[in-house]
Amino acid sequence: MDNSFSRLGLIQSALFAGIAAFASVPAAMAQETQRATAEKTMTQGWDKTFPRSAKVEHQKVTFKNRYGITLAADLYLPRERGSQPLPALAVSGPFGAVKEQSSGLYAQTMAERGYITLAFDPSYTGESSGEPRDLASPDINTEDFSAAVDFLGLQKSVDRQRIGIIGICGFGGMGLSAAAVDTRIKAVVTTAMYDMSRVMAKGMNDSLTKEQRAQTLEQLSQQRWVDAQNGAPMPGPRILPEKLSGNDGAVIEEFFDYYRTPRGFHKNSPNSNGAWTTTTPLPFMNLPLLTNISDISPRPILIIAGEHAHSRYFSEDAFKAAAQPKDLLIVRDANHVDLYDRMDKIPFETITHFFDKNLK
Repeated sequence: MDNSFSRLGLIQSALFAGIAAFASVPAAMAQETQRATAEKTMTQGWDKTFPRSAKVEHQKVTFKNRYGITLAADLYLPRERGSQPLPALAVSGPFGAVKEQSSGLYAQTMAERGYITLAFDPSYTGESSGEPRDLASPDINTEDFSAAVDFLGLQKSVDRQRIGIIGICGFGGMGLSAAAVDTRIKAVVTTAMYDMSRVMAKGMNDSLTKEQRAQTLEQLSQQRWVDAQNGAPMPGPRILPEKLSGNDGAVIEEFFDYYRTPRGFHKNSPNSNGAWTTTTPLPFMNLPLLTNISDISPRPILIIAGEHAHSRYFSEDAFKAAAQPKDLLIVRDANHVDLYDRMDKIPFETITHFFDKNLK
C-alpha cells in the first residue's frame, strides 16, 4: 500500500470509516488511543456546544433498542405547546459525533419551531451503552433510529402518526436505511449525507482499487485473531490529529476546525477525542445501506448538501436512486461541515416547511 493511500486511510478512513490502514497501526499506537468506558450516569447540566434556547424545555432520557442497548438522548419540547399531541423528529449524526453537538442543535432549533425532538447518542458512543466502546454497525445504528421512533411514539405529547427523522452526515445514510424498512417514519431529511457503507467499501470518490480492498480485508480479518487472543478489540488510530501538521489537506482541516476546537469539541465525541475499533469497517464493507432506498416512497425525502462539500456526490447519487416524492437542495457557498452548525447556512426554513407539509 503506497504512503499516500496509507495516510489517507489513517485519517479519512477513521473519520469517515472508509478505512484502508487501520489494521497496520502498531499496537502501541492503538493502545494510546484507547478510551475509557462511558459514564453510566448522564450529565444533567447543560453541556452542549450551542447556547440553550429559552423557548424550549430540555430533558435527559434513555430507552432501549431492539438489541437491548440503552440509548441516551436529549428530549426537546416547545414551551408553548398546548394540549394536543405534536409531530416529532428523531435526530442523529454526524458519524462519530454525539448529541451535544450538531444533532442537538438541529433538535433544539426544530423544537423552537413546534416539534418535539429527540437527539440521541448512537449505540456504543457518547452516553449510550454498549461494549466495546466506539464501535459502529450498519445494522445496529440503523436500528437506533427505529428505537428512537419507538420512544417518541410512546410519549403522550407525540402524535405517533406524525414522526419524521433527520440524519446528519453518516447518519443520513443510516436514516435512509431505517426509513426503507420502518414505515412509521413518515418523512426524512438528510444533511451533508455520507453513505458509510459505500465509503468503507470503495473509498472516497470510489477510489479504492480491487487490490487495496483485498489488502484491507486481509488486514482486518487477521486483526480478528489478535482481538480474539486479547479478549478485546484493538482501537484504531486517533480519528483526528491532536494538532494539524500543515499538510493534512483541506478536508481534514475542515473537520478539525469543528471537532478539535471550541466551535464543536465535546469530550464524549469520538471525532473530538477518540478512535474507532480497528475492525469497525468490516460489516460496512459487506452490507450496503442504501440498497432499498426506493422503498421509502411514497413517503417524502429531502436531501441537503453543500455546494462545495466533498461529500456532495453521496447526496446526489442517493437522490437519483430514491423514488418520488423527493427533493434535492444544494446550499450555495456551503461546505460539508458548514451544515453541522452554521445557522446562516443550514436551511431551517426549508426543513421546517418540508415537515410542516408532510407531517400534517
